[in-house]
Amino acid sequence: MATVSVCMIVKNEENVLERCLESLKELADELIVVDTGSTDGTKAIAAKYTDKVYDFAWIDDFAAARNFAFSKATCDYIYSADADEVLDIQNIARFKALKRDLDETGYEMVQFWYCNQLEHNTTYNFDKELRPKLYKRVRTFEWVDPVHETVRMEPTVFDSNIEIIHKPEKPHGTRDFAIFEKVIAKGESLSKHLRGMYARELMISGTARDFAAARPYFEILADVPEIDQEELIDTFCVLAKAAQLANDTDSFFAVVLKVFVLPDPPSEICCMLGEHYEKLGNRQEALLWFTNALYETKPVLALEYGGERAKAGIERNS
Repeated sequence: MATVSVCMIVKNEENVLERCLESLKELADELIVVDTGSTDGTKAIAAKYTDKVYDFAWIDDFAAARNFAFSKATCDYIYSADADEVLDIQNIARFKALKRDLDETGYEMVQFWYCNQLEHNTTYNFDKELRPKLYKRVRTFEWVDPVHETVRMEPTVFDSNIEIIHKPEKPHGTRDFAIFEKVIAKGESLSKHLRGMYARELMISGTARDFAAARPYFEILADVPEIDQEELIDTFCVLAKAAQLANDTDSFFAVVLKVFVLPDPPSEICCMLGEHYEKLGNRQEALLWFTNALYETKPVLALEYGGERAKAGIERNS
């Protein structure tokens, strides 16, 4: 049977950590907990389950912390867990069955279903989605193709039926926005993936202050010639919302007009137009745009703009 190192990074997780560790203790052949500066009882709780508790000075970099945790692993596979995750009895059994099969399959990466996303205002638009969670610690490279041979670079990925219940205590937006802003202030670049996550998190949980801080960055991004249409629409959504929150009507409509030149304007823009006309007292126009948001368009960043937010707007203005 394959062995599994469970690797975690934690900080001030005393309210949820034991719940997580209880669900993992039968699965972990090795449990590694890396603490990034807890001031509560987190480390004491971790010490009840493992003697491999390490300190890592927080540098506003989750990747660096996770890489440090992974460097301590010694088992065949590494399972990356977060303190606010839980496996129930059924999925613990599924994980045990997977461990029995791993030696024969040779999977290099296994994806689990990440569930319960929408309940806690996370940065994702899916209540259930596949995520890579289990990784082969030492990868074997092999040659492929009978001619013009090359080394296979893509990992062998398996989509399992294991479901992780995500149960955070609160949204992490404040923490995440601080990291985004620090990286940008240092002049470092954000990957396309991170730019998309920044835009989505702003639209889901950003405050007026968060949008004001992000606005200069997205204004520059909107003028980058290489940006693709999908990302450009995301960027315009952020800029429209930032202008709306700043009561900058001229900038708001300048962005909105650019969106409607592109194919498939999103629900976010239609919903914001509904809110604009509602604020002006023009209920008929507001109703038109909220209806467009709900029935004629689709959200690209935040589901509520094409759902509950639009429905509420229709009800208020009908």
